[in-house]
This record gives sequence, structure tokens and C-alpha cells, in this order.
Amino acid sequence: QMELVESGGGLVPAGGSLRLSCRPSGMITSTFRAVDLGWYRQAPGNQRDLVAGFTSGGAISYADSVKGRFTISKDNSKKTLYLHMNILKPEDTAVYYCSVRFRDGREYWGRGTQVTVSS
Repeated sequence: QMELVESGGGLVPAGGSLRLSCRPSGMITSTFRAVDLGWYRQAPGNQRDLVAGFTSGGAISYADSVKGRFTISKDNSKKTLYLHMNILKPEDTAVYYCSVRFRDGREYWGRGTQVTVSS
């Protein structure tokens, strides 16, 4: 069973920045390059939505609400996925989850990291 270890959440004032990290345990570099990776978030009472994602082919997508403020990146050598969040808004407050999806459909989720933006 793969474990996704997330870190970097916290409390930040509006306009501030945070960087989230996610590292799948036990994954070799070639596999890390070949999976879809993504960050999702879920606020209380809401569904879990995609924030930003990488496909294994290298395509990147962002939710409209974060375009221009958030940047997804990855370091294949460290097998780590990042989400750089700038100009944070109170509406960005949510639990952020890391996701890994294999070509055969298997999908794994992290436990989530809380991001709280104060107004």
C-alpha cells in the first residue's frame, strides 16, 4: 500500500504564500515519471475538487480559481510533488490532498494537509 506524505500546510494571512509537498513512499523514479499527479482540495461542506495536476505525458492543468496564483511542480530526482501557492485568499481555505493515479486506474490519496487563510 502506497503512502503519500504531505507537508507544508498551515495558517497564513490573506496575500501570503505557502508551499505544499507530497512524496509517495516506496516509489522509484521511473514510476514517479509515469503516473498522473495532482493536488485537490476540500472545504467543509464541499466536494473534493482538482486544484492542479500533472499528467504522465507532462500536461499541466489548473482550476480557474487558482490560475496565476498557484504553480504545480515536481522534482523527479526527489520524487516529490509541490504546490506553490501565492496571493492566498480566505476562499483557498481547505484541506489539500495529494493524489497519484497509475495507468491501470489505481489511485492513492494522502491524508491531507490543512491550509487556513485568515482575512
